[in-house]
Amino acid sequence: MLEGVAELLVNGGVASIWPDFSWLSAAVETATGWVGLAIIFVYSFLIAFILPGVSEVVLFAPLDLGFPDYVHLGLIMVISGAGKAAGSVFAFHIGQEAKESGFIEKRLRQSRFDIMEWTERKTLEIAQKWGYLGLAAALCVPGFPDTLSIYAFSILEKDYLKFAVATFTGSIGRLVVTTVTLSGVGITV
Repeated sequence: MLEGVAELLVNGGVASIWPDFSWLSAAVETATGWVGLAIIFVYSFLIAFILPGVSEVVLFAPLDLGFPDYVHLGLIMVISGAGKAAGSVFAFHIGQEAKESGFIEKRLRQSRFDIMEWTERKTLEIAQKWGYLGLAAALCVPGFPDTLSIYAFSILEKDYLKFAVATFTGSIGRLVVTTVTLSGVGITV
């Protein structure tokens, strides 16, 4: 499934027209001070709608704001959640426009993998059963691409505010799950 999505993004032209943002990921890993929080926000915003990669990298930003570590961690989570919520609203808008134009559906149906059928079935199941809670839960899964869940739900749902709240909640949930998991194996964030 994910191979098919990657093929669509690369062969569909997104990777060929979008610049390389690896420098931004590196900037997050070295982000300090209040500017570091801005970098985290921008990274999280972009992760929500276009950047490949994982959003958990923000947890390793060495902010150095003079607060205790737990305050830095809380700030990182809130700023990242806000950035991802803002980016998801942007993606939501794109999804609404694409839904009306039919472009995404056409490209997915042209893929050599049966992405559309699988995505429609699974996403519809989750959305119908769990709604925005399903989106928040999907975003809590560490390592799973945010953009996949965000765009899948953006095509099915209609409420911008609920969408933003669900992505904010799911984003913070993912960072909490990651922090707890890493703490359990002895890694400090």
